[in-house]
Amino acid sequence: MSVVKVLGSAGVVAVVRAPDAQSVIQVAEALIEGGVYVIEVTFTTPDAASAISNVASRFGGDVVVGAGTVTTPLQAKIAADSGAQFLVSPGFDVEVGEAMRDTGVTTIVGSLTPSEVMAAVSFGAEIIKIFPASLGGPSYLKSLRGPFPVARFMPTGGVRPDNLKDWLRAGAFAVGAGGDLVSERAIREKDWESITLVAKQFMRSLNEHRDQHAGGRSD
Repeated sequence: MSVVKVLGSAGVVAVVRAPDAQSVIQVAEALIEGGVYVIEVTFTTPDAASAISNVASRFGGDVVVGAGTVTTPLQAKIAADSGAQFLVSPGFDVEVGEAMRDTGVTTIVGSLTPSEVMAAVSFGAEIIKIFPASLGGPSYLKSLRGPFPVARFMPTGGVRPDNLKDWLRAGAFAVGAGGDLVSERAIREKDWESITLVAKQFMRSLNEHRDQHAGGRSD
């Protein structure tokens, strides 16, 4: 199965911004226990390349690990060499996008406005990250689906267990969840159980939506 299909099947991508590489391992363990197995390690994490490599080697096929906040061509290469299975940029830059694509790794580029989405679609981005999604909410995503019906959108920022279904109904291919899933407080206090609890809440909402959709029911 391609990474794009895995992300669509997983539904939730955990965006991890940690103070150190070692914390990422513990966060990953907590997320996996909660049912979230797609993990994006941002380049704002110190020694992000090491964190990506450690997660990939420690958990193997139990996780899909990617790199986020990719803002330079060099970061794209470093992330791919470290074992990242997908790359995510916060915005769209042709040079960075081409470097990401040249790695052969699944490329996700950030966009917000219709013009940016149009450029990302023309570029051939496999998935488009709508960021910060909280600015427009699910209704904004639904509006974007009108002119871009076949684009795969991954709203990130402001996605929570209590509004996850709204994003999915609006047409999200998958969602990215950062601080609302892996909070700075939880990492700082090493409260891994709370991360697992929130991960379970995300997955419960996702599965409820899918069960209702499969049954032809609405909320």
